[in-house]
Formats: sequence, structure tokens, C-alpha cells
Amino acid sequence: MNALVCPVAKRETLLIASDGSKFSINAIREAINLAKICSSKLIAVSVVKTNLEFESVLPQVVEKDEQEAIKHLESVKAQAKKEGVDCTTIVTLSEEPYQDIVDHASKNNVDMIIMGTHGKTGMKRLMMGSVTAKVIGHAPCNILVFPLNAKVECKNVLIATDGSKYSEAAASEALGIAKRCGSSLTVISVASSDAEITSAKDNVKKVSEAAEKEGVKTTSLVTKGKSYEAIIETSKQKKADLIIVGSHGRTGLDRLLMGSVTERAIGHTESAVLVVKA
Repeated sequence: MNALVCPVAKRETLLIASDGSKFSINAIREAINLAKICSSKLIAVSVVKTNLEFESVLPQVVEKDEQEAIKHLESVKAQAKKEGVDCTTIVTLSEEPYQDIVDHASKNNVDMIIMGTHGKTGMKRLMMGSVTAKVIGHAPCNILVFPLNAKVECKNVLIATDGSKYSEAAASEALGIAKRCGSSLTVISVASSDAEITSAKDNVKKVSEAAEKEGVKTTSLVTKGKSYEAIIETSKQKKADLIIVGSHGRTGLDRLLMGSVTERAIGHTESAVLVVKA
């Protein structure tokens, strides 16, 4: 990441959600780095998943998990302090960890949630972990998701658009980041059939013209196929360190969870993904 430039406009409070898994460790490092650059407050949240029936039989297991979570977040706080970042920690018990994360984000007026693609239970799944997916679906703010070893440097940014209002919000965010950081910006729209090629071209043109007005140079790409596959392939070709997508697509407006393209792209990519809420 450009050491002098904070890529995001809204940056007062960032929330890092961690369960201590190897996927969380990378997200923690990047969250602290981002908080340092952006002079943000950092809230570190860990939710211990409970099961009421199980808990009544083996309360000591939950207690042990809670103590581990407290210890884990204390180490996060110490890491943050070393970098001059103000960090508060929250450990809660819940049957639905995603709900607690979303609630803490709402209560604390968080500007962005940062988390890993998977948790302790999701290491072998190709799709992302269910907690991450649900947080993205219900969060009140943007979410920055990190696969293993991903770093945000904002050198090469990829924005995927399908012309929906969610894509428009994502494009606006992408232009702001590219302008602040001097990033190279690739705009992609994927048609699932020949009939959609024209509208895909229009989607790309709209974003490219908006970028031109802001003095941001773009590379445009229209392709046909499966959206998430094209997004991942293009991000590899362009060496994108950040992919920006809307939380839903045109077909997912009424779903509580996010659009399937976004979910699949995050589950399979090696780049960090910023999911923008409309």
C-alpha cells in the first residue's frame, strides 16, 4: 500500500473480525496497516460460537474458547499499539457470530469491516466461509476481504460492473481509490450471452467516461462467459491487488445474502476484494 495515501474516503473507524484462524492473521496485519495509514480507530472483534444444548453439557469448552479469544485479541491490541494504532477489543458469545459482528459495526458507526475469506471451519471449502458471506450480506458498511497472503497496495485495481446500482456504488468507490492512490484501473463487464454484449459495453463505457472526467486512466474489457471466472482470470493477468465489486448484481436485489458472482469471486481469488454496499 502506498505508505503516504489512505485509499478510502470514510476511514474514522475500522473493524477487524477475527477468529484466530490462519485466514484471520493476514487480515489482522492488513487492518493494522490500513488503520495506521488512515489514522483510523480499530475495533477488534472475536465471536465465540455457542450452541445452547452443547453449552449446558460442556460449559468448560465454551469458557476455554472464550479465554483463547480474549488472549488472541490482546495480542492483536499489542500489535496495533506497536504501530501506534488505537485498538479496542470485544469478545462475545453467540449462536450467530455474523450477527454480532454486524451489530458491533452498526453500534460503533464503523466505516469498513475487514476479515479473512474463511474461518476455522472453512479452510477446505472453495467458496468462502459462511460467517464472512453472511457479514457481507447484512453489513451496514463496505467490507474488505482478504484471502491468504493477499496485500492491498492499490497499484492495480480491478472494478467489475454489471450496470446495477450496486455496481455504480462500487465504480464510484473504485474511482475515488484510483484517484487518491494513482492506481492503474481496469474496468470489466462480463456478458453471459451474445445478447448481453451491447449492455456490457455500455456498462464499461459509463465507468470509463466517469473515470476520464476524474483524470483516471482506465483499461476497458468486455468479455463473454461466467462472470466470476472472468473476474478472477483478469485479476491475475492484470496483477490486481484489489478487486472492487458491488455486494449484489442485477439478479440479486432482493436477496438478503450477497450476489453469487461476488461470493464466488471472493471464494476463488488470491487478491483482496472490497465489497461495496449501495
